[in-house]
Amino acid sequence: MFELRDKRDLSVLFRERLQQALGDSGMSRSALARAVGVDRSTISQLLSDSGARMPNAQVVAACAGALGVSADWLLGLTERPERLAELMAHSMTVTEAPRALVDEQIFAWHREAAGYKIRHVPTTLPDMLKTRAVLEWEYSAQITRTAEQAIGASQDRLTWMRGSPSDYEIALPLHEARSFARGDGYYAGLATDVRQAQLRHLAELSRQLYPSLRIYLFDARRVFSAPLTVFGPLLAVLYLGRHYLAFRDSSRVASFAEHFDWLVREAEIGARDAAQHFAALADTPSRGG
Repeated sequence: MFELRDKRDLSVLFRERLQQALGDSGMSRSALARAVGVDRSTISQLLSDSGARMPNAQVVAACAGALGVSADWLLGLTERPERLAELMAHSMTVTEAPRALVDEQIFAWHREAAGYKIRHVPTTLPDMLKTRAVLEWEYSAQITRTAEQAIGASQDRLTWMRGSPSDYEIALPLHEARSFARGDGYYAGLATDVRQAQLRHLAELSRQLYPSLRIYLFDARRVFSAPLTVFGPLLAVLYLGRHYLAFRDSSRVASFAEHFDWLVREAEIGARDAAQHFAALADTPSRGG
């Protein structure tokens, strides 16, 4: 925040910012006077008065509204000239989420957060950790991306993760892993040998990539989370199905990170035991074919 010593400093800053905003807007002094509802001489005085006297709050607010800036910025209370609604619009965006393993937006967010911890609650098993056979089964019916494209994208993501300076933490519901092992729900019809191979693959990756990759399993009967990814302190993204809801304001990103850390603290299976758990699930009696 900009620090002011006395009323004269405040007056000088107000005059400078009013002049800047007027110039940026392309409005004349007369046009601003009409928009504010004062005489042109009043605007001229605001722009040239070297004294310490400030206009009243109503005039400041009217000038800010007419020039498309915030009153707080004119008064030196913030360094951001945007109005609150505009700041909110920039801090929260809605982005289309195509049914595809890796789209350019997701990959861009990963690159942007390189070096930061990435926290992830997936919708199913983590896409970048899936085997070729699971991806072929899952994406064969998709019209937006072929299974071969999905496989290539998965390999690219896993390669990126192996070489990335970021740590990855994944929080997965226990029921998701157990449902996969049994072959029910979303995974009905997926062959037993494919599921067993996938679980052994998860166990191997959990051992091989630990501690840069840490997988936790939580009991969704006790704690819950919607699918989300937190890209360090930069960005938090909720997955809504057809869209991503992305937040960039630091307080919201921090709150999502705290939510994820809560899932980790409450996890039934910690990262050190995830590999053993996946290996045990591979031998779970199955309903699949």
